[in-house]
Amino acid sequence: MSRNKSILTEARQIDRAITLIHLGARLQVLESETDLSYERLLRLYKEVSGKSPSKGQLPFSTDWFMTWQPNIHASLFLNIHEYLNKAAALDEIDTIIKAYQLYTEQTTAQGLDPLLSVTRAWRLVKFVDNGMLTMTRCKQCGGHFVTHPHEVAKHYVCGLCAPPARAGKGRAKGSLQMH
Repeated sequence: MSRNKSILTEARQIDRAITLIHLGARLQVLESETDLSYERLLRLYKEVSGKSPSKGQLPFSTDWFMTWQPNIHASLFLNIHEYLNKAAALDEIDTIIKAYQLYTEQTTAQGLDPLLSVTRAWRLVKFVDNGMLTMTRCKQCGGHFVTHPHEVAKHYVCGLCAPPARAGKGRAKGSLQMH
């Protein structure tokens, strides 16, 4: 019986890895979130995507999440993630996958390109779990947005209520059109 269990566990991990590859996850995410060997993940990645995985370091700075548009996208994703965390009994990586799928559905439905990659979304959750980022309530709209933990919550105003001067002026990927 334990032999069957290990085959089922491995099958679930392979399925999870395939889903992450389809979403565009970097190899480091797959290594972190499965027990599959690097060699097997590399073969699986090449088989599923038809190419070798991207090389290089994962994004590590919290600063990217603080800029105007990325903050709005990250906040949308993290609100979905937090809701699923409370409403569904899923493993953490499955919560990230489902939240990311819902995030991309929502941005696409609004005619926006998702600014957040699944790798950045995964990193965002890790930053929050490690206390490097948090969610702060906007005093004007009441929405919850990604902020540094030392943000003065009492006076926080989000980027939607107080957009920067040049916000929405360009035709940047994922840009919000201010009307």
